[in-house]
Amino acid sequence: MEAPVRTTGEFGLLFLAAMFAVLNTPADAQWIHQQTPGIPRLPDGKPNLSAPVPRATDGKPDLSGIWFSADFCNLFCFGKKRTAEFQPWAQALYDQRVRTQLKDSPNARCLPPGLPNLEFDEHKIIQTHSEIAILYQPRTMFREVFLDGRELPKDPNPSWMGYSVGHWDEDTLVIDVAGITDRSWIAFADPHTESLKLTERYKRIDFGTMEMEITVDDPKTYLKPWTFKATLKLVPDTDLLEEVCENDRDAPHMVGK
Repeated sequence: MEAPVRTTGEFGLLFLAAMFAVLNTPADAQWIHQQTPGIPRLPDGKPNLSAPVPRATDGKPDLSGIWFSADFCNLFCFGKKRTAEFQPWAQALYDQRVRTQLKDSPNARCLPPGLPNLEFDEHKIIQTHSEIAILYQPRTMFREVFLDGRELPKDPNPSWMGYSVGHWDEDTLVIDVAGITDRSWIAFADPHTESLKLTERYKRIDFGTMEMEITVDDPKTYLKPWTFKATLKLVPDTDLLEEVCENDRDAPHMVGK
């Protein structure tokens, strides 16, 4: 299915997209030459990223590690490869954001990038039997995914990261997310309401590769749910460092069109 046609102004994002593509690569602010323990290695000492999927003590795939995807722009930039169709108010707001070249975006104001955007940046998964912690390098954020059988809150207090509960579907981790503040943006310019729900599916294919599929469901914003897929790659022999957005002087100069 072809993606919906967006209105004028999208070419004004070309520069921003190019800049984002540069920024959305494994960051330099990391530990250097720090070998990750437990990684299978080739005779020359390099990580063997095609080795079999590691298993946790409970037999489930162990998703632990630092992960990154370069698929963000391929999926989101200018609506390419999109199947989302907006409600009229959301289309108007999307068009306005594009016309003003995203000057009011959370990133422009040092606010959290939000979900699902963060899943494409470097993030570290720490897995236990009852909980998964995900640490994100952008803005030094984190979230908890509870695997203890609890349900999502019925009346959540909206937050930037929302609430996440997960379960295993054989070897695939399924995460349901709700309670995300409507101050966040999806991708470059997509709005959403606080009725937004995400369903994330993660399947580790081998030691260095994981498939990710995320379904976006917000009937107040989109005419129907839409799904995108991406491939995550393991980033070995390094670790995350703090990344803080402060003293940002860009926003006053982002006057839009």
